[in-house]
Amino acid sequence: MKVYGMKTINRLHIFILALSCSGLCSCASTNHLTLSVTRPAPIYLPGTIKKVGIVNRSVPSEDNRKLDRVDQILSLESKNLDRDGADAAVNALYEEMSTFERFTDVKIIHNAHVKSSDSYRVPSALPWETVENLCEKNDVDAIVSLSYYDTDSKIDYNVVTKQVVGPLGVKIPLVEHHATITTRIKTGWRIYDPSIRAVRDERTIDHLISATGVGINPVRAATAVLGRKEAVTQTSSEIGSTYAFNVLPQRTRVTRDYFVRGSDKLEIGKRRAQTGDWDGAADLWFEEVSNPKAEIAGRACYNMAIINEINGDLGSAIDWASRSYSDYGVSLGLTYLKILRQRSAENVQLEQASME
Repeated sequence: MKVYGMKTINRLHIFILALSCSGLCSCASTNHLTLSVTRPAPIYLPGTIKKVGIVNRSVPSEDNRKLDRVDQILSLESKNLDRDGADAAVNALYEEMSTFERFTDVKIIHNAHVKSSDSYRVPSALPWETVENLCEKNDVDAIVSLSYYDTDSKIDYNVVTKQVVGPLGVKIPLVEHHATITTRIKTGWRIYDPSIRAVRDERTIDHLISATGVGINPVRAATAVLGRKEAVTQTSSEIGSTYAFNVLPQRTRVTRDYFVRGSDKLEIGKRRAQTGDWDGAADLWFEEVSNPKAEIAGRACYNMAIINEINGDLGSAIDWASRSYSDYGVSLGLTYLKILRQRSAENVQLEQASME
């Protein structure tokens, strides 16, 4: 396995990347590849936060209690849709966070007596004295709060006339009533860190779900809409689960371009890369960095940056990308250099978080 002033290339990783290459048009000067990178957690929590308490501050709104009575008449759902949806979100958050190795303890704090009296908007943040008392009493380092939960539902009716074949084989008109119920689930979340009296995260998350029923009259159409409550609780669970993962570093796929035209060696390198022989491609790219033609040398330097990023050596990748632009004027090199520097800064954050 060859080395080019960089770490050794992981053959299996590179071969997998080769399978995801796209944009193989013969007339293009570059091909695409995708690779997986790790980014810092969207919500930063220091390593000192090992134990987390979860509280539910949400309360059902008067609007929804009224809507519940309408829904009962239409046989759509039972009461307490907001309460059950909020519980589903909190329970899913708990289930996910309990599996994270970074936490030693995760608990739902019941009877916290922190519910807001305002069901129409995200309430003000909890007083820090309240947060500190909750943490001390329950032996946790931080509080994750479902500050707000509400569902707004709208019922729309539509009449459709269809032609159906009657008993005598004659087509007759049939009027169908269609009822569509659209429900907006609105949630608000906060994470409190009492050690520095800072709200580490504050955000709202909205989701829309809809269901349609058909009947011979509006009431029959509405009663045909089954499973709305189940859909609301399922979606609420997904909201809570998704929010939990924001405290973890994120794996994501990114796309990169590399040069495949300009010289015979770049052309051959393209074919080697397509077959998974990235070592062989790198052999040829490294040879071309001293090509007397500036355009070819610049493209080869850029490709060497690509191979180093694939291998995880961002320092060398930055050097090669910088050289491709500063010495040879490859415009892609400057754009790529900014991307690599951002990734390098993110890696510093990841390293610091892992050491806390």
